[in-house]
Amino acid sequence: MSVHRNPISHRWKHASANRREALQIGSIGLLGLGMNHLTALQQATAAAPELPGKAKSCIFIFLSGGLAQHESFDMKPDAPEEIRGEFKPIATKTPGIEICEHLPRLAERSHLWSICRSLTHGSNEHSAGHHIMLTGRSELPTGFQPNKPTRTDYPSIASLASRTLQSSNNLPPAVVLPQRLIHNSGRVIPGQHAGLMGVQHDPWMIEAASFHNRSYGAFPEYSFDHQERDGSLERTFQAPQLTLPHGLGMQEVSGRLQLLDTLKHQRRKLAGFAETEQFDRMRQSAISLLTDSSVHHALDVTSANDKTLDRYGRNSFGWSLLMARRLVGAGVNLVQVNLGNDETWDTHGNAFPHLKNKLFPPTDLAVSALLDDLQASGELDETLIVMASEFGRTPQILLLPKHYKLPGRDHWGAVQTVWFAGGGVRGGTVIGASDSQGGYPRDEPVKPESFAATIYQALRIPRTAVWHDAQDRPHAIYRGQPIPGLI
Repeated sequence: MSVHRNPISHRWKHASANRREALQIGSIGLLGLGMNHLTALQQATAAAPELPGKAKSCIFIFLSGGLAQHESFDMKPDAPEEIRGEFKPIATKTPGIEICEHLPRLAERSHLWSICRSLTHGSNEHSAGHHIMLTGRSELPTGFQPNKPTRTDYPSIASLASRTLQSSNNLPPAVVLPQRLIHNSGRVIPGQHAGLMGVQHDPWMIEAASFHNRSYGAFPEYSFDHQERDGSLERTFQAPQLTLPHGLGMQEVSGRLQLLDTLKHQRRKLAGFAETEQFDRMRQSAISLLTDSSVHHALDVTSANDKTLDRYGRNSFGWSLLMARRLVGAGVNLVQVNLGNDETWDTHGNAFPHLKNKLFPPTDLAVSALLDDLQASGELDETLIVMASEFGRTPQILLLPKHYKLPGRDHWGAVQTVWFAGGGVRGGTVIGASDSQGGYPRDEPVKPESFAATIYQALRIPRTAVWHDAQDRPHAIYRGQPIPGLI
């Protein structure tokens, strides 16, 4: 898909303004855009200064639950059996770099990616770990509540990008897909939203996947239950319902119309209304969004041709990364892709068969297809891809016989491996190292602040950039330096 991308523009400050009245049209529901998405409120745009690297956009792949470094990108074949695990390392295309035998496609493409084996923070708890890695802040905010997000939480990386950037083609600067991260109890995981910046700066959520409290993985092909309990694992990946800031957006309509029918119906209603009413530029931008054919194409991934679907995989992982690739091509600056609902990668038990048969195959396929597509189109140098979890997993293998038949590993914030490609990243590079058991950083420890700064740098955000709260107090966007040696 060839889409003209305007140069990225930036908004470091925002004037305080009240939300305008949203437009309501019959049974279509509400359509509204946050202040940071609107042409009408983008008067103070400034061009970004030159920064290292060539990136213009970022795809942030988040593996909720905690990817085990020992079973993926930081294997310890010389460690004792209770540390090294069942999997064997294989050579990659880059001499000296070995990764898991069950990631063969990524091994063939190691010249395109780099890894940091020494990212570290202090939490072993899911909600805190999510907040830390999704916001790029090692310390938790005062009053942090692990059981629910609050407006005193720190802003997520996606929210800061959403507030700071203006993408092209009237598209939102930042999108999260295919679903928000919801615990199996039904509570929303902290760290995904704008927090203290305010609800109007929440990133766009594209809800394309249904919720299930026991079904994990790349459904429908690779659905599984961590504890292998009886019951249906059926889930759906369908026409997404776009949830805009402040609860405004393309709301669910009667009968859950298919995506293209919904878009066409809304477009006709809006176009007809525009002929009889005076619209300001905010509402005109909303119309442009719904009439943009690139948006329709980007979201309608399940109707892609057979060759594309076979390359990415006919499952939620493949569809999600294909959607991310199309949205970046259409002009979205940052796309966060949650590969699996909350705790999909939480391999306390049955870890080795689930990683081998359920998690690694669709991930290896879809991420490799994404790399190939961006490289073939010439967009890889302009698109940073990052892949991370909320934490790693313990060096020691353990068995919890009350819940699992087979062993796994517990939560471990002390070290994890994070993966980078594109955006000027030097392929075939390893940053930092863990110790002999994969438990702690041995060399070049990296904090979540540097992880986030690497993304901000790729999005051309100056290191002096700040955002202002409702009391006009400045807040720095960068809280650390980008990871050295990566770009």
